[in-house]
This record gives sequence, structure tokens and C-alpha cells, in this order.
Amino acid sequence: MYQSVFKPLLDRFCAFVLLVVTSPVIAVVSAVLYVANQGNIWFLQERPGKDGVIFTVIKFRTMNDKRDAHGNLLPDKERLTGVGKFIRKTSLDELPQLFNVLRGDMSFVGPRPLLVEYLALYNPEQLRRHHVKPGITGWAQVNGRNSVLWPQRFAYDVWYVDHISLWLDLKILMLTVLKVLKADGINSETSVTMEKFDGNK
Repeated sequence: MYQSVFKPLLDRFCAFVLLVVTSPVIAVVSAVLYVANQGNIWFLQERPGKDGVIFTVIKFRTMNDKRDAHGNLLPDKERLTGVGKFIRKTSLDELPQLFNVLRGDMSFVGPRPLLVEYLALYNPEQLRRHHVKPGITGWAQVNGRNSVLWPQRFAYDVWYVDHISLWLDLKILMLTVLKVLKADGINSETSVTMEKFDGNK
């Protein structure tokens, strides 16, 4: 009952309230990024949601599109702007995903929506992470965020699918606030973002 009825209702109600409350912050961040990124504010990308259904995730753009002489994007570390680094550190880049929650694409809590190309790389157990809606935060995020290696990260996601409850969601949300305040686990050991998943070795 919680997962199928109350959780979606709570998600949409809270997303609406938070969008109203944080609208001044969203406006300020948008204006700053408009200047810093020369008009390019949004990061839009297709991601798989519940049952693998594709949707477009929306975030604030924290990296520019600078490329090398061959037209290839520079490494993330070189494309992350000063403003973008601050926005990522404070997790303000996640705010636009409230629109995804309001539309029903995402939940506040659930496995993070990853790249579409990963769908073909999961084993059957890992694929179970798509039995629920993806979330802005999740069990893996409060247990290491981007610093956790892929196998453990997927294990956290599947554990959440098997133990989903209101109390677990509240616990994850509270731990997320603490993580954001500490700016903990934003980067992996070798990258400013998480390394790409290349399948199970």
C-alpha cells in the first residue's frame, strides 16, 4: 500500500511544496549558470526509470562542453566549472529533479537513475533496481554516494527494493541531509563523478 499509493502521493505533494519554497534559489542558480555557462543552464539526459521506461532527467548543468582538437569532450575534471563545483558540492544541481518527481518519473528516494546504456550490462539481480522508481537520493547515496564501487552500489539498490518502507525512506532522507551538509562522497577516488559502469567482470 505504501509503495503503490502513499509514496507516489507524498512524492508529488512534497515536490510541489519544495518547488514553491525553493523557487527563489532555483531562480538565482539559473541566473548564475546562465552567465557562467553562456546561456546553457540545463542538463537533460534520457535515463531508464521504473521497469526500464525511458524518461528525461533534468538537472542544473555543472560542466561545460569543451572539447579537444579531435572534437572529443575533455575529462570531467577539466570541464567542471568553479560555479559548477560549488553547485555540485551543495547538491543544488539536483533541485530541478523536483520536476521529475512532480511528473511521476522519479521518487524522492530510490536507486539513482543511471545511463540507458547500462541496461544491457546488468545481471538479473542488478536489473531488479528498476522494479521501483529511481530517486533523487537512495540507500547507495547515504552509504558512500559516488565513492562506492559499482557492485556494492547495485547491492545497496537491490537491498532497498527488498526493504522499501516509509521509515526507511525517512531514514535515507535524514541521512541525505547530513551527507549534503558534510559534502561527503561527491567524488569517486579517481574522478569528480562516478566512473562509467562497463559490465560485470
